[in-house]
Formats: sequence, structure tokens, C-alpha cells
Amino acid sequence: MDLQEQHKLQTTFWRYLWSSILISLSASIGTIVDGIIVGNLIGEKGVSAINLTTPVLQFMATISLVLAAGAGILLGYTLGKGDMQRVRKIFSMSMEGSLVVGVVFTLLGLFYNDTIASALCQNQELLAYTQDYLQVMLLGAPAYMLMWAISTLIGVDGSPRLASVALVIDNVVNLCLDVVFMKVFSWGISGSSLASVIGHIVGIGIMCYHFCKKENNLFLTWKNDISEWKNIISQGAPLAIASICLTFLLLSANHIFLKTQGEGGLFIFAICMNLLQIYNLFLAGTCRTLQSLGAIQIGKRNSEGFKLVLNKSLMFITISMVTTCLLISFFPEVIIQMFGGNDQSLLTESKHVLRIFAISFIPFCYIYLIMIVYKLYNQNKMSLFISFALSLTVIPVLWLVSHFATEYVWYSYLIAYIIEIAMIAFIHKASNASFQLAAND
Repeated sequence: MDLQEQHKLQTTFWRYLWSSILISLSASIGTIVDGIIVGNLIGEKGVSAINLTTPVLQFMATISLVLAAGAGILLGYTLGKGDMQRVRKIFSMSMEGSLVVGVVFTLLGLFYNDTIASALCQNQELLAYTQDYLQVMLLGAPAYMLMWAISTLIGVDGSPRLASVALVIDNVVNLCLDVVFMKVFSWGISGSSLASVIGHIVGIGIMCYHFCKKENNLFLTWKNDISEWKNIISQGAPLAIASICLTFLLLSANHIFLKTQGEGGLFIFAICMNLLQIYNLFLAGTCRTLQSLGAIQIGKRNSEGFKLVLNKSLMFITISMVTTCLLISFFPEVIIQMFGGNDQSLLTESKHVLRIFAISFIPFCYIYLIMIVYKLYNQNKMSLFISFALSLTVIPVLWLVSHFATEYVWYSYLIAYIIEIAMIAFIHKASNASFQLAAND
């Protein structure tokens, strides 16, 4: 690859990265500010209720990873090869699947909302808040599913900026309507959920402009292919499994922290999960760029181009994670008060916990990025192992510490992630050693 090609790819990388970061930034800030607005207009119970419904949203995101992110990786490979007929088929199947799944969630909200809410929340004081927020969220599921599917696929097809602008406006609409619905109309926690749904609908409308552009390669076709479904699912499987495990982890962690630390502990944990959104904005943006551009470079069989994209991704994620960790560590009290936590005893404990989680999220981000790299290199067994280990290692550590050393329960995530990195390094080294032995034989 000559210098001109390198420069062009670097320019494209930064264009994709900052557009992807803007998408993640918008989503993360939207989530955090949404929590701040709810915390100040409704109180701690509102923030805790939203956190309790997060596993359902995480589950929707999981399916979206299969239908959107999995299709996006496959779309990148296919665009790199120039197979436009297959590109259209992949796009159409992703749209169809996203809409059908969204409708299924809507039906669950209509008929089983109370049952799902009761499974998520065993605290009677929080149950009503959880039911109200969950009801509207499930009814608006088709908008959520289509929003992420369209934004992912038009980003791969060359419109990352349009996707980022649409999702920024989505979140601006959401936050403005938060205040209107909760403060002006007094609709409570349901108003916050409704504001999110309307924001998604506005975002979808803006992204539809991509399909009017001359450069658009995404057209609907009614051809379905079982083997293509298998390809889409296999591409998204590691990401989806990681998301499922994160959902299971969040359910387990909510239960353990509520049981061992009480409502105050659950509130602190909810703040920590909101702070994870800051890390996620850099991680998701970097991974989105790596998946899109990396897959295209692999489709073109450009190994130098892929290495350039990978090195830039690693450099950016390292700088952003360290900066975020330092900011949280220096200003924990400001962050806690932003979420409405003004009790002095709560402030004292929260500062210590936020610093622990600020460090814990760094290895988490590296582990997730490593999983993406293995996936793009078609090391499917290793990427699947990491997708399972990412969360399932934390659960037993969290359970053991909560039972035998409760005072150290907040360190569980950090301990588990260190164990995971050690396991990944050992397996990788063992696999390379086995390969070398086989080659020598």
C-alpha cells in the first residue's frame, strides 16, 4: 500500500471514527443526562427503576447485534468484494428481521408487562416505577430495532455522518421531551420512556435520506436465503452472546447489590453503570469503525490496510480510557451529586466505589476490543470464548465475594476482568504453541 492509499485510508478512518464516536457520544450522553433528569425530577427510585429495566433493553440490543452488527460486518466484506446483489439481500434481511423482532417485543409489552416487571424487580416500592417505564419501552421496540439497524448499515455504506447526525437529533429530541413530559405534563417515569421512543422515530426519518442519495447501495429485495441468515447470525453471534451475558450479569448484579447493599447500594451501582456509558461511547465508536473499515479491508484482501485500522483503533481507545478514568477519579463527588445523590453517608461510600469502577472498566474495554479483533480474523472459537467469559467470569466472583467478603464486593468486577485477561493470554499462547508444534511435525 503506497503513501497516497495510506493517507486516504487514514482520512477515512478518522471520518468513520468521529462519526461513530458522535453516535456513541450521543447515546451515552443521552443515557446519562436522561438519568440526571429523572434523578432530579422523580428521585432515586426513578433512576433505580430505569436501571432495573436495563436488562430488557440489553436483550433488545443483543438481537440488534445479530441482525444489524452481524449484517454490518458481512455487508463490509461484501462491499469490499463488490457483490452488489448480495449487499441488497443482506440489507433487506436485516431490515425484515429487525421489524419482526420489534413487533414481538411490542406484543410482550401489551400482554406480559407486569410479569416481566415483577421478574426484574422484587422491591415493592420500585415495582410501580419499573412497570410504567417498561410498558412504553416495549411498545416502542420496533422504532428502537429499526433505528440501530438502519444507522449501522448506512454507516457501512458510506454515510456515517448522516447516521451520527440523526442519532444526535434523536437524543436531543429525547432529552427535550423528557422535561416536557415529566415536568410540564407530569407523566412521571412513563414520560421519560415515551420521549425515547419519539426520539427514535425522528432519527429514523432523518436517516432515510441516505436512500435518496446516488451513492446508495442499499435497496430492498424480497429474496430470503437460509444460508445467508446463517452467515448473518454467525457474524453477530460473539457480539450477541457477549450482550446476553452482560444482561445476565446485570440481572445478577442488581439482585446482589440490592440484597447486600440495600437501595442506597443499588443507587450507587446504577451511577456506575451510567458511567460505563462514557467508556462505551469510545469503545462502541472504535469497534464500530474497526468492524466497518476492517471488514472492507479484509474483503479487499488488504492486510496492510487492516493493520493500519487496527493500530489506530488501539491507540485511540487507550488514550480515551485513561483520560476518562482520571476524570472520574478526580471528580467523583460532582458526578454523584449530578444524579441527585446528596446524602452525606451515600456520598462518602460512592466516591470510593466510583474510583474502583473507573479502573475496572479499563480491562473490560480491552477485552471487548480483543474479541472484535479475533472475530475479524475469523478466529471464531476464541471470539466466542471471550464473549462468554466477558460476563460469566464476573458472576461467580461477584457471588463469592458477596458471600465471603462483603466489604470487598465492589472490587468483584476488577478481580474478574484481571482473571479474564490472564485466561485469554494463556489460551492465546497455548494455541500458538500448539500451532508451532504441529508445523514442526
